[in-house]
Amino acid sequence: MTTTLREVEDKYDVDEVFVLPDLVGTAGVASVGEPEQIDLEAMYFDTADLRLAEAGATLRRRVGGLDDGWHLKLAVTPGVRTELQRPLGRSVRTVPAPYRQLVRAFTRGAALEPVARLRTARTVRPLYDGDGVVLAELSDDRVNAEEMGATATLASWREVEIELVDGDGALLTALAPRLRRAGARRSAHASKLARVLGGRLRAREPVPPGPEGSAGAVIWAAVRRKVDELRGYDPQVRQDTPDSVHKMRVAARTLRSLLAAYRPLFDRTVTEPIRDELKWLGALLGDARDAEVMEQRLLTLVDAEPAELVLGPVGARIRSTQRARYRDARTLALDELDGERYLALLESLDALVVQPPLMPKAGKPADDVLPGRVRASWRRLSRAVDLAHEPGLSEVDQAKALHEARKAAKRARYAAEALSGSSARSFAKAMKRIQTRLGDHQDSVVSRDLLRSMAVAASGAGENGFTYGLLYCAERQQAAVARRRFERAWVKANRPDRLRWLG
Repeated sequence: MTTTLREVEDKYDVDEVFVLPDLVGTAGVASVGEPEQIDLEAMYFDTADLRLAEAGATLRRRVGGLDDGWHLKLAVTPGVRTELQRPLGRSVRTVPAPYRQLVRAFTRGAALEPVARLRTARTVRPLYDGDGVVLAELSDDRVNAEEMGATATLASWREVEIELVDGDGALLTALAPRLRRAGARRSAHASKLARVLGGRLRAREPVPPGPEGSAGAVIWAAVRRKVDELRGYDPQVRQDTPDSVHKMRVAARTLRSLLAAYRPLFDRTVTEPIRDELKWLGALLGDARDAEVMEQRLLTLVDAEPAELVLGPVGARIRSTQRARYRDARTLALDELDGERYLALLESLDALVVQPPLMPKAGKPADDVLPGRVRASWRRLSRAVDLAHEPGLSEVDQAKALHEARKAAKRARYAAEALSGSSARSFAKAMKRIQTRLGDHQDSVVSRDLLRSMAVAASGAGENGFTYGLLYCAERQQAAVARRRFERAWVKANRPDRLRWLG
């Protein structure tokens, strides 16, 4: 059995003479419980080149306390990690297969081996509110650590950790000044393991290419963020975490758009094959995501109709059809995430970050180069919109043209989001509005196709098809509304003050 917890905590380094200050009265803390002494021993596992630690993940087998077992911690956002727990089992040095699978995007098949052993003498104090609810737990840890490898390195230190239980982030914010006044220092390490392995991790830190403020350095930073995001969503997709498929798909598409919008900065013989593989990954994840979106959209349409107009098991058919589609798409996606093609893509993305294939133009100042690339994406969008406005287009052809305009708006948005400054942010927001309006239109097109196919299936099963036709008409109205909203957003996006920064 696996238990999943959400970990939100702050860590502080303290000296041996540190005395815990009085925290009562801070952000609802009414009392501090009696201290409890716990002895912990943990063995940490990673690849020989520390791929998990580099990704902000930790994998350990810990004995002691109430949560004996295997613990896998995965970064979600800065300061927030998901912790998964499994029972100890009999094996001491063999990582459970489900955990090996969850970290595959980081290890890419490399063996997991012990890299550190930590022994911690922990003193835990619960922080209560006035009703006796535990807001957080404060742990005072004295740590003895051994880095394992060709040569063993020993270290020891003391740290204080505050982990939320039923409290919120405001509690951590309020406690920080009191702890600092008592001599605590915000820890420079995300985890105990990162502290032990710090020297080896710093040696693996990618070096920004070119001078600060150069075009290449700015776009490299944006690309690196998205590569980290894509890898980080992999375990969430494997666990079927809500919205994880969508987020991983967006990361893949954003990367692909960045490499397209800023083509002149890169060696295309390297980046174009990567773009092709990112397109494949986005499409692979897209089927599962589309099934989720369409189920919710169609059920919302059904709920909006008077009950007397819903004839037959319409909702049940929508659910069964879309959930079967989701299961099939997710199964295929998971199979591919375990395949060689996906692992090769991750290797290519790592190389893209570590050794970016930059062209000479990337060394020029960002302000001289990057707005022009956003302008090129804007012009591409303008041409796509012009095509969608051509007179005489059939409904089908116009839908295709608007879909192409939507893709162009996404590229322009992602290109602008990679830059800093209020003008870039304003432009990116305008592009997002256009993308959203055209996305609503495209969802209506896809929804109508599904309704038609379900109506045919319902008829074949002897069910009444009336409601599917009713919903089809409702979706045509939704498409018209989305089109009008897009036209208004397009007029606003064309304002001179919004485009002036593009030159």
